Order: sequence, then C-alpha cells, then structure tokens
Amino acid sequence: MQEEFLITKEGYSYSFDPSACNSCEGACCTGESGYIWVKYNEIESIANYLNISVDEFANNYLKKIGHRYSLIEKVIAANNYACIFFDESINRCTIYPVRPKQCITFPFWEQYKNNKDEVKKECPGIK
Repeated sequence: MQEEFLITKEGYSYSFDPSACNSCEGACCTGESGYIWVKYNEIESIANYLNISVDEFANNYLKKIGHRYSLIEKVIAANNYACIFFDESINRCTIYPVRPKQCITFPFWEQYKNNKDEVKKECPGIK
C-alpha cells in the first residue's frame, strides 16, 4: 500500500494530497473563465521552455489586463475554459516544469485560506 504524502502550509486548515492529481481531470486548470497571472520572469522561462522568443510568446499566449499579463484560455465546452497549456487529451499541463507561480501555489491561495469547503469543490486532493 502506498503511503499518503500530504503538503501543508502554515495558516491553512487543510492539507493537499498531490497524488490526487493522477486521477483528477485538471479541475484546477479548467472551469470558469479567469486569469492565469504571469510575471516577466515566468514569461521568459516559459518562452525559453517552448524554444520561442518572448515576443512570439506574448503575441500567441498572453493577454494584457491593466498592467498585468495573463495566459490566454481556450474554450473546451460550453461555459468551460482551460489554460492554453492544458492538454485535455491527457489532462496534464504541457509546461508543468515552468508553470507560473499561481499554478505552483494552488491550492494554497489566500482566497481559500479560511474557506476549506470552497477549495474542496475545486480540488479532490484537499484533506
């Protein structure tokens, strides 16, 4: 029997079982339309990972929102969106090694800190 490995973060009333990602179908990468914020150093890392220029990356994968940048989304069904880098055929992120901090820190987002029930709706790995 495989031992469960849980990730915790101080100040959060829940823990996260990363092995749940193996059976999840990308709930954190799909759903309602939203923003996937990226900073310039993340843009550079992703562009480098994709072996394209920052300009090409910006033109093809970013949208500007005020003074910030977000990865674009794609429509995968009615009222269901996914990050442009989510491959729904395998339910995996295609840029996982260089994914943005926003993705790395999920499910430990400030908005969920005192709302375990809400994050449980988003993530089957919440314990």
